[in-house]
Amino acid sequence: MVSTGQLTRVVANSRAAFLSGRTRPLAWRMSQLENLLKMLDENEAAICEALGKDLRKPKQESICLEIEFLRNDVRGCINNIESWMADYYVEKNIVTMMDTTLIHYDPLGVVLIMGAWNYPMMLSLGPLGGAISAGNCVIIKPSELAPATSSIIATLIPRYLDKECFQVVEGGITETTELLEERFDHIFFTGSGAVGKIVREAANKHLTPVTLELGGKSPVYIDSSADLDITTRRLLWAKCINLGQTCIAPDYVLCSKEVEVKLVEKMRSLIGEWYGNDPQKSPNLCRIINNRNWERLHNLLKSTKGKVEIGGENDSKDLYIAPTVITEVGLDEPIMLDEIFGPILPIVSVKSVDEAVDFINKRDKPLTLYVFSSNKATQNALKSKTSSGSMVVNDAVVHLSVETLPFGGVGASGMGGYHGKYTFTTFSHQKSVLVRDFSALGEYLGETRYPPYEDWKIKRMGLLLKNRKIPKCLSLLPYLACFFLGVASVFFVKLLANNFNFFDFCFIMYGCILYSSLYQRPILHLAFFCYSLVL
Repeated sequence: MVSTGQLTRVVANSRAAFLSGRTRPLAWRMSQLENLLKMLDENEAAICEALGKDLRKPKQESICLEIEFLRNDVRGCINNIESWMADYYVEKNIVTMMDTTLIHYDPLGVVLIMGAWNYPMMLSLGPLGGAISAGNCVIIKPSELAPATSSIIATLIPRYLDKECFQVVEGGITETTELLEERFDHIFFTGSGAVGKIVREAANKHLTPVTLELGGKSPVYIDSSADLDITTRRLLWAKCINLGQTCIAPDYVLCSKEVEVKLVEKMRSLIGEWYGNDPQKSPNLCRIINNRNWERLHNLLKSTKGKVEIGGENDSKDLYIAPTVITEVGLDEPIMLDEIFGPILPIVSVKSVDEAVDFINKRDKPLTLYVFSSNKATQNALKSKTSSGSMVVNDAVVHLSVETLPFGGVGASGMGGYHGKYTFTTFSHQKSVLVRDFSALGEYLGETRYPPYEDWKIKRMGLLLKNRKIPKCLSLLPYLACFFLGVASVFFVKLLANNFNFFDFCFIMYGCILYSSLYQRPILHLAFFCYSLVL
């Protein structure tokens, strides 16, 4: 644990470690990822115990939604890091056709990851694998509202990872405020919009880029074409995991009155099937994180003028709020204005998909939009006419398991994205690189830029630099030119070698030079193969 007053030195030590070049080699990054995976494997029981203390989280949710999520992310980094780190070659124009143009991925430096309390393990360490893969040093700030998980992160990280490159800062508002005064090369924050604004303001002092994973009211639209039995199971599971304390939990439902009546009855039956007649006694439900959040949710229940169809029971001593469904809610009620972040699900009646689109668009852009419908026109209407961080059709929450999909918000629900390679690019600078040699042809193509300036030079430069849509087949011309040049050169040099024995040695050397030059692209390997056949 790092206490206040030491933070400047902590960041300075991490920056010194980064500047030493320690984090750049592939082997070092791979070893840290393997140690992170080992940490998760060897401490699963202790992590589950910590999550149980903080949120009374069931073992299945602890493993599947936090630990296994992290394992898979790290495995993905290990499996793909070499290809992620590789230079990415880009297309060229006529003037640069003899050059090499590429994107090189540079690590940013020292980055700050600020976790959240609702999934305190996953959200504190979820971005870490990508940050390691990108070659950064990382300061981790777990949420103080989940103290048991914060403590185990602070204990385990220095045991398994480089102590100078990866450090954990525990503490509350004081420590967080002091930490944000330091200069970082990127800040990754998960939490509320209110705190996100504070983080963004602090980052602006140093022009530090930020990723803000916030939240918002994620709507659900259900039409009459949906399979309501499957819809109810998927919707209710997504709402009740972590007792609704999930940033992408369904926040409210939009549907017709006809669908509403059927949906309520199916949810009533399913809650009894899953959690029993007294859900408070079920081992499959978490608890609200603390008294303040319990009071907030309790006030939402007390203030609503809607009809409580299911649930409504609560217990402050147990930090328990029952899974609750409310109909006929007023649109100006607090429950419809702010993110609920708990097991309360309002249902709002709409007559059509167009009305649902209008309802969603009049509010802040949500983190996720859920659509339950078999109608392709309905699916496409909500996809093309609304804006949200992500969208899931006929399921909920499961898109987080797909690492090839970037996860992030838009507008009030956040900025930036991560998961899989998107985490790697978030923590990397995409450096543009052009490599040119001193060949006569390259100089000829670029000589019109030099003084004295003439009208004919303007015309030639315009012709050479004009942005054209070039057929893909023509992009192979430089490679084919090199190929045929290599083949022709082989025959020419062979002819000389037949006449002059002195050239035999030179012939072999020429082939080696030909092969090792010209950027070693695959087509040149083929040219050298043909050359070898001639030998």
